[in-house]
Amino acid sequence: MKVVHVSDCFLPRLGGIEIQVAELARLQSEAGHEVHVVTATPDRDGSARIPQGISVHRVVAALPFELPIHPRTGHHVGRICQELQPDVLHLHVGAVSPFAWSALRVAARRSLPTVVTVHSMWDPITRGLYEGLDAGLRWSGWPVVCTTVSEAAAAPIRSVVGSRIPVHVVANGIDTAQWRPEPLVSGSEVREERPEDLPAEVHVVAVGRLAPRKRPLTLLRILRATRAALGAGVRLRATVVGDGPARGLMERYLRHHAMSDWVELAGRLDRAEVRAVLRSADVFLAPANRESFGIAALEARTAGVPVVAYAEGGVADFVISEKEGLLGRSPAELAAAVVRLARDHDLRTAIAEHNRATEPVRCTWPVVLSDFEERYSQARARAGNGGGRGGGQAGLPGGRRHVRRSRRSTPV
Repeated sequence: MKVVHVSDCFLPRLGGIEIQVAELARLQSEAGHEVHVVTATPDRDGSARIPQGISVHRVVAALPFELPIHPRTGHHVGRICQELQPDVLHLHVGAVSPFAWSALRVAARRSLPTVVTVHSMWDPITRGLYEGLDAGLRWSGWPVVCTTVSEAAAAPIRSVVGSRIPVHVVANGIDTAQWRPEPLVSGSEVREERPEDLPAEVHVVAVGRLAPRKRPLTLLRILRATRAALGAGVRLRATVVGDGPARGLMERYLRHHAMSDWVELAGRLDRAEVRAVLRSADVFLAPANRESFGIAALEARTAGVPVVAYAEGGVADFVISEKEGLLGRSPAELAAAVVRLARDHDLRTAIAEHNRATEPVRCTWPVVLSDFEERYSQARARAGNGGGRGGGQAGLPGGRRHVRRSRRSTPV
């Protein structure tokens, strides 16, 4: 099968969507499919490490800050589709993805079997935007299949499209072997022994981009409230992994509240370094209240760490309260959950042992790949032409019925 992924953002940018698309494309290529990626992300210095077997087509415009958009997306994506004749077009979108949305119009005009994966959670403003677009473009009537990464992310999409477009949940994938903890020595954790007259130490870890939507200051407020509630009985320390525009605000908050001696901003770490941090973690804290999935929380859960997160977010798809962690509905409830785990060694140990012994099966790559194969078959059936090769050109009213073939399938 020839699969063409379309994503505004791709390598060398590193983020949740970019990494998931790259890994999905790599595994599909290894499974024997012909895989292409079309993106508006430039690679001016050649730093992108593209997995072997994947062809990347960069539709790049000279814009400030290397914004991943192009004023003639439809023309160039149409040309690439005409050259490649894909069996399925797989579009990856965030809250607002103009590049991928332009590609969706191309797919509708050309009756290409199309799967759209929404990687973010629509807030009320975003939902209203897509309702407005639907009123003008009637996009919910296009023959596509939609997936998203969690039940929480699916709910607002279904409220817009109703029964006109099927919306399925296909989880983000994880290589569990990368995150599974090493076997415990003699059935117990290996930790530094502390004198009996010193309080027990609990290590809280958070991993994520330090950006406002990830609520980094809320994270620090939760940690501050937790430490105050624990008092002298438990010594709390925290490590925050990640970098981003909110780091300066966090540093000022830590200084103002005298937290710098027990909260470490570790910066951006690679996977091996994150695994090392998780090995010493007692609790993983996810402070974002609108997390569509929570790949960092999934990695921590797979590494055997109890997870504290919001009940309304995507983390709830793989964390059941009292089983893989504790869920709350407010910062105060998250702080109370961390306090409970810090004080209750038996509960913390039981959750950690469960997480070590069980695998989040729905999130493993074999299951994710199988789910997408099923969605691709569904998209081909909805397109009504059995696939993109030789498919009809009928589509949207007023749409061009042919895109001029070009020899260029490299950066524009």
